[in-house]
Amino acid sequence: MKYRNASEIFPDELLKEIQKYSSGELVYIPKTDERKTWGAQSGAKTFYKQRNEQIRQKFRHERKSIDELAEEYGLSTDTIRRILYR
Repeated sequence: MKYRNASEIFPDELLKEIQKYSSGELVYIPKTDERKTWGAQSGAKTFYKQRNEQIRQKFRHERKSIDELAEEYGLSTDTIRRILYR
């Protein structure tokens, strides 16, 4: 992140108003863009949602045990239980 001098960016009136609240301190001004939810950009959210649905389907329809699912997906039995009972 690059720092810039506020006097180069803001009009004098706005700068004086900001200085009333914070003078001589570093102030972070966040972007106005809305933040994307976790995994939305990388596709991780979709991947885990599909994987968890597959686990539920195999448990219900194929009658696989929690231990079998844990072995197949490389997850702990506690994680499989969380997925199934959520």
